[in-house]
Amino acid sequence: MLETAGAMRRLRARAVAVIRRAEVIIDLNYAGLVVATVFFALSVTPSLLPRDWLFQGLISGINAALGYGAGCLLEWMFRLWVRPHLTVSPPPTWVRYAVKSAILITAVLSAALMLVQSARWQRESAALMGMSGTTTSAYLRVGVLSVAVGIVVVAVYRTVRAIVLSLAHLLNRWVRVPRELAPSMGLLVLVVCTVTIFNGVASRAFFAVANSAFSVRNERSLAEAIQPQRPERSGSPASFAAWETLGYEGRWFVSHGPTVSRIAAVTGRPAKEPIRVYVGLDSVEGEEKPADLAVSELERTGAFDRQVLVVVTTTGTGWVSSMAAGAIEYMYGGDTAIVATQYSYLPSVLSFLADRGKAAAAGKDLFDAVYQHVAVRPPELRPKLLVYGESLGSQGSEAAFDGLAELRAQVDGALWVGPPNSNRLWRQFVSRRDPGSREVQPVYADGLVVRFAANRAELALPSSEWRPPRIVYLQHASDPIVWWSPDLIFSKPDWLSEPRGSDVSTQMRWWPFVTFWQVSADLTNAVGVTDGHGHRYGSLVLDGWAAILPPPDWTPELSERIRAALVAEEEYEREIK
Repeated sequence: MLETAGAMRRLRARAVAVIRRAEVIIDLNYAGLVVATVFFALSVTPSLLPRDWLFQGLISGINAALGYGAGCLLEWMFRLWVRPHLTVSPPPTWVRYAVKSAILITAVLSAALMLVQSARWQRESAALMGMSGTTTSAYLRVGVLSVAVGIVVVAVYRTVRAIVLSLAHLLNRWVRVPRELAPSMGLLVLVVCTVTIFNGVASRAFFAVANSAFSVRNERSLAEAIQPQRPERSGSPASFAAWETLGYEGRWFVSHGPTVSRIAAVTGRPAKEPIRVYVGLDSVEGEEKPADLAVSELERTGAFDRQVLVVVTTTGTGWVSSMAAGAIEYMYGGDTAIVATQYSYLPSVLSFLADRGKAAAAGKDLFDAVYQHVAVRPPELRPKLLVYGESLGSQGSEAAFDGLAELRAQVDGALWVGPPNSNRLWRQFVSRRDPGSREVQPVYADGLVVRFAANRAELALPSSEWRPPRIVYLQHASDPIVWWSPDLIFSKPDWLSEPRGSDVSTQMRWWPFVTFWQVSADLTNAVGVTDGHGHRYGSLVLDGWAAILPPPDWTPELSERIRAALVAEEEYEREIK
């Protein structure tokens, strides 16, 4: 018996020694590990879009690191304020290490079980969008990547902490800051220096480099983008906007789209050559404004004599939706004019961060310049004036109007697709929606003027009168561009308090910090799903235009013929670009 007891003591001592050595190497905070496990488990719960293991691993690693930091903070507070008042003696060393081992094992097992369940959730989310889901074995890679990301984030935090302590030592030694205040002062100095640098030199340098990099892409041109020869297009020999100045997206826009012969073939009716006007960032010189050159192009092409004139605010790179442009051109037999200007080289996300005011200024300048020319014409000679914007473009397009009254007074219809959550008018309409209507499908003023839809059927809801000029927002319940907001960090949104949209998992829940990072990750995959979900609106824009301003001879049969042509043209564009 004595030998057995002695062997057990030696085994226990050896185990404690091994755990101690591992603890020194890993330097784990076990309170942090507990909270990190909880944050990890929450992060693999469903979000707006199905995610592959790579995206999930990145977001889970960041969330676990945040949880680890929160746990460390809680333990520090416990040591500072609670432990000094405890009279209970600490447990034996072997008990403490047994508890730590149990925590570590439980954390690993819990994470593995959550990943298995998460794989099921991901398959369910994918099925809601008509997509194939991930396998459980492939999804287990999330755990490995999350650990790697978490280690990197924690290492960065510890580096920052070391810098703060070094600053505190210097402040205490050279400035005679009291030892108790030195760490706080060190942190303050670091924060002030970091904010100053990143708000100034670093941020300007980053966006200057990004702008330069994307300007190189802007100068490129696809072999399929061929200079138009017809005078109805910007970039043609007759145009005031030279072909080489239109940029990557502008050259594609004016060189493609339905021709007069194509429109006649699809609709079975006589057609005109559509007018497409585009002004790039490099198209103007000196003090000339892009909007002024755009109006000159509209006058040159006779755009103000067309039946419909559409003012488009582009996305960051100057992109114009071929689906939206082609839809209105087919609908009106080419008796249309579409005008757009480029305001940035950067993609919408970077434009949003760098200077979202550019989109607003460009949208307002272009619309005001066009409206001034339309307004002086006799009412019977004015074209139907429409406005369009997608994503950041919808935000810029909205900026041309102070409110609904001015919007209705100046346009004959507005179609805004996938509006960001920060859109001013959109937020006003949604926040003031009729009682009982959901945020994902709001009803504003009984649908009298403004309506929201995720599919064709919802454009007819509610069944009450819909007066012209009609305003339409197309928004999917699963579109992260519509629902992302910094408010997700601390506030539960209505769209997660109310019944979910048809393509959002009923298992999605709101958690502080976690949901914000989940939806942030969804932004990067917003168009990586099938049409009708996420930020993929497809031919729904045709239904939007038809609901806003249908031509007199509009029929369901004609609608489907145009839809088929638009889908085929979009598939071709995706293959090329």
